[in-house]
Amino acid sequence: MKRPDGFDPAASPRPERQTRPSASAPVDRAGAPAEPVAEQETDVIELDAARLRPKRSGAGAPSQPSGSKSKAKSASSTPAPSSKVDAKPAAASSASATATLERPDEPEDEAFLTPREAAKLRRRHERQEIRRFTARKRGRHRPWVIAAAILGVLIVVSLAGAYSPLLAVRSIEVVGASRVNQAEITEALSDQLGRPLALVDAGAVKAVLVGYPLIASYSLESQPPSTLVVRIVEREPVGVLQSGSVYTLVDAAGVTIERSDQPIAGYPTLMVTGGPTSKGFVAAAAVIRALPTDLRARVASVSASTADDVTLTLVDSPAEVVWGSAEDSVLKARILATTMAATDPSQVNQYDVSSPSAAIVR
Repeated sequence: MKRPDGFDPAASPRPERQTRPSASAPVDRAGAPAEPVAEQETDVIELDAARLRPKRSGAGAPSQPSGSKSKAKSASSTPAPSSKVDAKPAAASSASATATLERPDEPEDEAFLTPREAAKLRRRHERQEIRRFTARKRGRHRPWVIAAAILGVLIVVSLAGAYSPLLAVRSIEVVGASRVNQAEITEALSDQLGRPLALVDAGAVKAVLVGYPLIASYSLESQPPSTLVVRIVEREPVGVLQSGSVYTLVDAAGVTIERSDQPIAGYPTLMVTGGPTSKGFVAAAAVIRALPTDLRARVASVSASTADDVTLTLVDSPAEVVWGSAEDSVLKARILATTMAATDPSQVNQYDVSSPSAAIVR
């Protein structure tokens, strides 16, 4: 039976049986199929796709996909052509496939991690960056933190020691008392014994010492481990006020230090108008306090009716000293001492130092 187009299958020779190339395989110029090369390209693409698949943690090297194994088997079962030229591409394709299979395992790409693993890795990177950027800042602050800690420890230890019974008052020492009875003051302050030195009641101590008019001022000192020191400054007498047959020793503020029915030796007599509260008394007291000790001992009396007419009389000379006001009393006292040393006080009637720049001797 003939086909309509004139093709007779019986008349045409039957071709020899040979391996048919793949539908997609190219054919070279000689007509030989390049099947091994096409198979190798397919294998390489499939191996790369298998390598890029996400792996689970703990998995080993990537396994060869089953599809590539079957294709490799089919490729090996296909008889190779007898041409020597076609053997070289087959050997090259086999070496390339082997090199692809033996490629060492590469680290996983973060893009193929699960969301949970990616979040965990991101948090770890953030913590590392924070520690790296804050390391220098922490290093700068470390000395200050250590110094503050040491200071805090010292403060706590000091407070604990100061308020502990180990530093309680066991003895009271009174210093600077000559006219005041020291034993009496110590007995009056005995209620402070047993108190920690830091908890001594300053108000109670003041209430006791105010009762002694001879005390001008005082101060408290703590001497660890158990001594309370009371330093007293007594009032300094400046002269004696005479009222009838009563002689009263007073200080510069007019406070009574001592009373007697007899003249009190060693102090000048104050003859002022208006008593201890007058301006004459204040000026006379200021002049006496400005005199040196040796010159003060030679003064018999001081008189003043106002603040500008202070006059002194001497014990060993009939001469009087015209002082004037209490201004520049220290300079006047130095000029008077120099002038008296240069003259014979028993032969002088008057020393006038009211003007320090021009002292007059009469």
